[in-house]
Amino acid sequence: MDTTSPIPPGLPRRRAQLDYLPVGLFGSVMGLVGLSIAWRVAGGLYGAPAWVAGSIGMIAVLAFVAMVLAYGWKCLSAWQAVRKEFGHPVVGSLFGTVCISFLLVPLVIAEASPMLARTIWVIGAIGMTLLAWWIVNRWMGSRQAAADATPAWIVPVVGLLDLPLAMPALGLPVHGGLGVFALAVGLFFSVPLFTLIFARLLFEPPMAEGMRPSLMILVAPFAVGYSTYTTVTGNHDVFAQSLYFLTVFLMAVLCLQMRHLGTCCPFRVSWWSVSFPLAASAICALHYAEYHPSLYAHGIALLFLALASLSILALLLRTLAGLLTGELRTLSG
Repeated sequence: MDTTSPIPPGLPRRRAQLDYLPVGLFGSVMGLVGLSIAWRVAGGLYGAPAWVAGSIGMIAVLAFVAMVLAYGWKCLSAWQAVRKEFGHPVVGSLFGTVCISFLLVPLVIAEASPMLARTIWVIGAIGMTLLAWWIVNRWMGSRQAAADATPAWIVPVVGLLDLPLAMPALGLPVHGGLGVFALAVGLFFSVPLFTLIFARLLFEPPMAEGMRPSLMILVAPFAVGYSTYTTVTGNHDVFAQSLYFLTVFLMAVLCLQMRHLGTCCPFRVSWWSVSFPLAASAICALHYAEYHPSLYAHGIALLFLALASLSILALLLRTLAGLLTGELRTLSG
């Protein structure tokens, strides 16, 4: 998708130097926060060093600040490019990554700055609710093309599942209406959206190789759903276990689908779409192993944590290399 925009006469060229920056790069913030939380859980479960979670959380906050400033500059200097992104039937859904980042970052800063964490969370909660409402209205208000039903569609509505996660850390009542609202809407819409996307994969032409990493988003409703359900209800019952086993099954399927990713196509920053689902799956598996300890549960938890850690480290190093060598525009294409 061409996200460039014409520059009005008289303005220097540098004003639009970030017109290529994809909104989906906020997924890097989501993945880093998720990995920080996973290592925090691993610290309580296996005695992992606290500095690991703290360091990853610090990187996540730096990435969040950098993305807010960079994309804010894009909004000021290349507004038409932003409008094109938001109006795109697929890319527009990725604006949910912005709201989700605002909902997750408070998890790593709540202890250090409760007031700032609450402020950021409120912005994210309002933005996520409004975006979900807007996207569903857009879907229902006009005919959609079956080929556009890609995993990115899951982000703006099922992203509501992320809303209750930071509420306990912020001292907010999670068992009330807001938490149940987010859980209900997120889980309800995950079923038809998953079905639509799965049908598109079965009956429409295959997605482009560069888009294949987004398949990992399909695991997010179940992995995040587990964490949200247990947070809101306090129960680790049969339904929670069902979400866990769905996560494990889908991870087994999707990891097989991703096995040739490193050689099939050039790296793109859109590959960050795998980061948060991997981290969310690790968190889900770690919590399950905590409440239902067994050899296989601990094995899966450690496997998912290692997979998420190595994948996100590789993504971070490759993105930083692209940034330092000046090829970020190419990698964003």
